[in-house]
Amino acid sequence: MFEEYNPINEKIFRVIDNDGKVINKKWMPEIDNERLVKAYKDMLFARTADLQTVSYQRQGRIYTYPPNYGQEAISVATGMVMRDEDWLVPAFREMGAYLAKGGTLKDIFLVFMGHEDGNVFKNANHMLPMSVPIASQLIHATGIGYEIKYNKKKEVVYAFCGDSGTSEGDFHEAVNMAGAWKVPVIFMIQNNQYGISTPFKVQTASKSIAIKSVAYGIAGIQVDGNDIFAMYQAIKAASDYALAGNGPVLIEAMTYRKGAHTTSDDPTKYRTKEEEDAWDLTDPLKRMKAYLISKKLWSQKEEDALVVEFKKEVERQFVEAENYPAYKIGDVFGYMYEDMPDDLKKQQNDYENFLKWKEARK
Repeated sequence: MFEEYNPINEKIFRVIDNDGKVINKKWMPEIDNERLVKAYKDMLFARTADLQTVSYQRQGRIYTYPPNYGQEAISVATGMVMRDEDWLVPAFREMGAYLAKGGTLKDIFLVFMGHEDGNVFKNANHMLPMSVPIASQLIHATGIGYEIKYNKKKEVVYAFCGDSGTSEGDFHEAVNMAGAWKVPVIFMIQNNQYGISTPFKVQTASKSIAIKSVAYGIAGIQVDGNDIFAMYQAIKAASDYALAGNGPVLIEAMTYRKGAHTTSDDPTKYRTKEEEDAWDLTDPLKRMKAYLISKKLWSQKEEDALVVEFKKEVERQFVEAENYPAYKIGDVFGYMYEDMPDDLKKQQNDYENFLKWKEARK
């Protein structure tokens, strides 16, 4: 695969078209019908939860939130390949992979409510917290990969970041050393066309992100990130490649952030409706849904009923998060140092006084 779709040839890997029709039979994966339907349900659940979370934020019930809207195929395809023993090193727009690894919506809600317990992930093995400092998590991924190789384990690291993350020095350092050490890390670059409001076309002079793999001396491929079949095949091939001891793989998943960068952003300020409409034709759920319906594996009636159930489950977990015990103030300050320095003591005292003032105003 990596030779056939060498980024130098500027050829994007795609299996189905925008209407859900198979256009690349050679690479159509052999997945049983039950698993195919589950993959679609997983994408549908992620989208339902995502849209509902934005609604909660607008109601003032949760803080700033980064939508996953439009990028569901990438993380769900990763979840289809990722094993319990593998590592997930996320950025902050990988809900489908979070849930596949064993994280819950409640965990995600707690994080965006400002509660550290959301990063514990009691049911998820080998999963790091989401990373807000852009691309810093990629260095962690390479370090984990080095440990895996050093101890001769059969594990893979799936590390995510967005297109703007590739402009950070951390991206260069992580991918460069991963290639030099030949560690089993798959760098999943979600090129959703914007770094907040900065369009990809001014992000780099390179023809693609995938082509950067050539300079690092590693395997790379550009994939239609809204084609779940293409994503599955690329991730599976990358996983097999890494497990065989061949080193890292750089996957550039071409997608589109259909929502805002975060709920504090207004994308109408920097992109047109015409652009959004054009990308909407490539929507990952629409394409897979069309495929499933053509195979008589799905119907709109089934979907409508399922979305109702999904909304109830999302609401259930959100209410649990809302009623979770308040975060202890001492936990915010008490774990930085063995002996708390004076400036940190002052910060804690100032914050406690602020809370008292806030309470007195009620």
